[in-house]
Amino acid sequence: MTIISLSSSPSTASRQPGIEFPFFCSLSRSAEHMTSGTREKIWLLVAVTYLFQGITYSEELIRMKRAVDPEVFMNIKELITYRGYPSEEYEVMTEDGYTITINRIPHGVQDQGSSASKPVVYLQHGLLGDASNWITNLPNNSLGFMLADAGFDVWMGNSRGNRWSRKHQTYSIDQDEFWAFSFDEMAKFDLPAAINFIVEKTGQEKLYYIGYSQGTTTAFIAFSTMPELAQKIKLYFALAPVTSIKYAKGPATKLLYLPEKVLRRLFGKREFLPQAECLKKLVAPVCSHRAFAKLCRSVFFSLGGCNLKNIDVNRINVYIAQTSSGTSVQNIIHWSQEARSGKFQAYDWGSSKKNMEKYQQAIPPLYNTEDMTVPTAVWTGGQDLLADPKDADILLSQIKNLIYHKRIPEWAHLDFILGLDAPLHVYNEIIDLMQKYP
Repeated sequence: MTIISLSSSPSTASRQPGIEFPFFCSLSRSAEHMTSGTREKIWLLVAVTYLFQGITYSEELIRMKRAVDPEVFMNIKELITYRGYPSEEYEVMTEDGYTITINRIPHGVQDQGSSASKPVVYLQHGLLGDASNWITNLPNNSLGFMLADAGFDVWMGNSRGNRWSRKHQTYSIDQDEFWAFSFDEMAKFDLPAAINFIVEKTGQEKLYYIGYSQGTTTAFIAFSTMPELAQKIKLYFALAPVTSIKYAKGPATKLLYLPEKVLRRLFGKREFLPQAECLKKLVAPVCSHRAFAKLCRSVFFSLGGCNLKNIDVNRINVYIAQTSSGTSVQNIIHWSQEARSGKFQAYDWGSSKKNMEKYQQAIPPLYNTEDMTVPTAVWTGGQDLLADPKDADILLSQIKNLIYHKRIPEWAHLDFILGLDAPLHVYNEIIDLMQKYP
């Protein structure tokens, strides 16, 4: 800690490293030549000046808080109803005892009185995301709202461990056992639980599936290893798909190349990047201020590549407030294993014995995307630092039933859910393909 002295000695403060206060130093140096009355007046002036600055700063904070978009502090149901859409929420238990939350927009704003059955679409978020990813922008620019207005029954999942899916039949979030999962379990348990629940609830045999980033990872695993689940999918839309991350080069991926022991020491065994309410209350007003919006935007977008012109700067506080929703450290370590091996395979439990218990083989099994037969449409970004174009090309060559692919040269990773031109490049095309494949 650096201590700044305000004593009458002229050299004390100057010898201290760090911040200096020349005004106070000069004031202290002159103090011995002043009368006591003069000194009192000067110190009173200083006190009044700082009090005034404090009041001004407090007023600025109040103005900043008033400028914060009300959506910053809303949950997913509130985000939906705030825009005038109907909202439903369900808790679904997985086969291994986790409770996941699913949000639903049963119809659009203009379809209030219709009881007709609508085609069902299920949307699955990416790493550190949640269902809010699909409704964070304005209704004409959010895929969840656009689908509802286009006549679809919209369902949005929340992966285990994020801020809306933190329950277990046996374990609490304060136990290591709760966090012993990765995208393996999300694919093997979360997706089947969600899809089977929706099929049963709506009475429809099949639905459309839209995945983003890790939401595509879990789909490729589930649909290639569980044919009975794959049969319930009409069409699979993969946005910024990720299986192998051999060529990923974003700032976030550098963390993944740290040894597993180091990652464990840094982050422990439980939750990775949970959303802190106190931090949100601090950051949101700051990022609402015009002077800081650009900085917040740059930091936020740097993780998956920068396409700063394609974001609504007026909503940057909402984007940041709704991120991150958290995941398990084990999930991050699984991605670390993917980065270092360059392979799309199950989680390595660290020993042949444990792997034998889990997989009946000494090493984790590879996932074979070629085994998936679901008709698939893919959109990739040319500037995506997480779903790198080279990794995407490898994946595309492995998709047997690829019905459509589009690469958007200027897009980075977050453009798929936040981009201002996302309806033009992706969302309208998804709706058109759904209408062609009813």
